[in-house]
Amino acid sequence: MTTPRALIPLAPGFEEIEAVTIVDVLRRGGVDVVTAALAPGLVEGAHGVRMEADRRLGDLVEESFDAVVLPGGMPGAVHLRDDELVQTTLKRLAHDGAITAAICAAPIALSRAGITAGHRVTSYPSFQGEIEAEEYTDEPVVVDGQVVTSRGPATALRFALSLVSLLVSEEKASELAESMLL
Repeated sequence: MTTPRALIPLAPGFEEIEAVTIVDVLRRGGVDVVTAALAPGLVEGAHGVRMEADRRLGDLVEESFDAVVLPGGMPGAVHLRDDELVQTTLKRLAHDGAITAAICAAPIALSRAGITAGHRVTSYPSFQGEIEAEEYTDEPVVVDGQVVTSRGPATALRFALSLVSLLVSEEKASELAESMLL
């Protein structure tokens, strides 16, 4: 079995709790995670925490991934929604059958790419009106086929574990939850 790969684009103004939690939990679960900056240099989060991405998104246009996961945060989610390369990448990976996932405000980027239409989704409550979906719910994490969405920083751990469950196994996700005392 090949190691699953996940792409996590980091836009200026990303939500640090969400990004770090997703990267950490996926890597603990055995997923090859590649963080990708939209521009050169350190990426500054919504609360002033700076992260160095593994690669630049523009260098990954030919690579395949099993999932693309968008952290929320403001204005990070708006940057993800409005960035042409992010939108092209989302559409390409969704077309290839990858899991497309977003938390907090970031489902607006999935919606712009046409990914949430016809699916059950959730998001940070104030962004509900900006997301086209079959059904909007206030559940902490919603998995609808290959589309996974979540509410915000407090749901980041459950969101990341749901991705481990889909990418690796339910057993691995349960093992991680237990080891992290969830």
